[in-house]
Amino acid sequence: MEALRLVLYILHMIAMLAIVVGPVIAGRGHLVQVWGARIQLLLGVGLTGIAEAGDDPVNHAKIGTKLVVMIAVLACAEIGNAKAKRGENGTTLAWAAAGLAVVNAAIAFLW
Repeated sequence: MEALRLVLYILHMIAMLAIVVGPVIAGRGHLVQVWGARIQLLLGVGLTGIAEAGDDPVNHAKIGTKLVVMIAVLACAEIGNAKAKRGENGTTLAWAAAGLAVVNAAIAFLW
């Protein structure tokens, strides 16, 4: 079970990298960011499930807070991607998604 947790955690961090670097990538950066956000949400749910299955207690307030922030990240990424597809400027939302992803990582490590 520990090996599965580590693999999911590494993939979770790679997805975060896609979210944070997405605004910097020219051209298809919005698409990279939105898929990174989608994958990170799914991997976070998987990591939470593994934590719930273990013997250690899980801090549900922390998980709930991180989920709310992650939904905001995903919303910003999705709306920014939709704006970019229409030819509008979605850069501000892309940077907001990246900033919120960093806030979510800070919540994970500091709480």
